[in-house]
Amino acid sequence: MGFDKFGRKSFTSFTKTGKFVDLLAEGKVEGTVCKQCGAKYFPPRADCAKCLSKDMDWFELPKKGTLETFTTAMYAPFGFEADAPYTMAVVDFGAGVKAFARLAKDFSDPKIGMDVTVRPLKYDDGQITFEIAKA
Repeated sequence: MGFDKFGRKSFTSFTKTGKFVDLLAEGKVEGTVCKQCGAKYFPPRADCAKCLSKDMDWFELPKKGTLETFTTAMYAPFGFEADAPYTMAVVDFGAGVKAFARLAKDFSDPKIGMDVTVRPLKYDDGQITFEIAKA
């Protein structure tokens, strides 16, 4: 599957981390880890920003994280107008791994510090992304 299937609207069809979309389609949310220095990245990166190695591997995000912060957008940028309002949040998984994503539409009453998880989401039009849900 190509990267053109990622997100609400995709602006690119090719990336060196295109496998990310395939993993989401399989129900897995994964990041990359540098085989040289151990730095972890989410969203995934093809090259390590810490040691500049191209020797990367995949790792599955932990099942639980902590809701660190969130905000609700009452408007949306061009191409996303029908999505507003929506809530975006940051989840801390520890060890320097964080995820930034929308809260699931059925996520009510978010509280900083609560346990959450990140899961794949497939839109009606076939696009694939990830969202934050209650753990």
